[in-house]
Amino acid sequence: MRVALLAPLPPEQTGIADYAAVFKAALESAGVQVITPLAGCGNDPQRAVARIMEFDWAGVDVVHAELGGGRLAEFQALRALRARFPRLPLSATVHDPERLVWRRVSLPWPLSLVQSWRSPWPQAATVLADPLCLYEERQLARNLNALVTLTETGRNCLVRRMHLPPPQVHVIAHGNQAITSVPLPPLEPLRLLYFGFIYRGKGIEDLLDALALVVRRQPQLFSRVRLTLAGGSAPEMAFEPGGSYLDQLRQRIVELGLESLLEWRLDLPVEEIAPQIQAHHVMVLPYRESKKLRLLGEQRGTSGALSWAAACGRGVLTSDARAFAEEVSAGNGALFPQGDIHALANELQSLLEAPERCLQWAERAAQVGRERLWPLTAQRFKTLFTSLCEGRTHEK
Repeated sequence: MRVALLAPLPPEQTGIADYAAVFKAALESAGVQVITPLAGCGNDPQRAVARIMEFDWAGVDVVHAELGGGRLAEFQALRALRARFPRLPLSATVHDPERLVWRRVSLPWPLSLVQSWRSPWPQAATVLADPLCLYEERQLARNLNALVTLTETGRNCLVRRMHLPPPQVHVIAHGNQAITSVPLPPLEPLRLLYFGFIYRGKGIEDLLDALALVVRRQPQLFSRVRLTLAGGSAPEMAFEPGGSYLDQLRQRIVELGLESLLEWRLDLPVEEIAPQIQAHHVMVLPYRESKKLRLLGEQRGTSGALSWAAACGRGVLTSDARAFAEEVSAGNGALFPQGDIHALANELQSLLEAPERCLQWAERAAQVGRERLWPLTAQRFKTLFTSLCEGRTHEK
């Protein structure tokens, strides 16, 4: 079987690029030939469509795309492919349901006139143009042979918003790496880990404020907790006109008096990710949903960090953003309402007072990790692709 994968790939610094790289390797290990027609295009819709038109599609059995992360190149490539090859099996994993891309390549006239204006005019124009974007998303979704979401929550939202028949959308959970089990460190001090790209919207400020609240309430807990902020610094997102986000976090840490219990581990090499996670007891993901995106719909995706936590056998304390409630429903963690600093502080204090909960979470996380190993995930996709090929022909 020959599959064309339309997706960002490293060295692009996005979670979807990381996912796509491991997904590609897993498919190849399962005996699937994978080609990447958009390699080198970046997130350039025009270059992607041009590559679609010039590429030799002879012998391609299935095209699969990774949609999400605000990218438009893969979306436009799928539209061009469907127009060119009406019978070619097309599928896509939708990482940010309930929408496919959330925005258009360009705004229609006269809304395009305000794109260079100061905020909030461009944002208002995007909202006004959203019905057209939603129409185009629904049109493509109906013309795909299959769509995949990583959770049941995401599937239900996508089916409802895209007006799709439920059998057209499949749930295949995020694959997990096969990582050798390592026991938890000694339960004191309690070692907390934030892991992921570090930029605004991840709720890192909430975590810092909640931790400061805990040690203000009970100063004796200060020596019994440590926090590591690890992951990609994402310089293209971390540094904005308002100043360096990383510097703002560092200043906040000083103001809260947390310097001595906090460690930074930025831009970890991939081979150091698992040891870093396993050196901690619990991963904390305090994400907040974007208020701007709420005007356009609900974002019900998941997180690659959650996959790493399960693969490493570590529980997760997470906000109820995205589809995180489903991801910790196996008893591998706990939830708190996003943006609720007091609720997060209460959960942290509860863990400090009863750290044995980490052992229970870790056991359940390890079980989830085994159930979602990448070889099993690749076989599920291979079965889906085979079903799409059966009885179909397409123009060459």
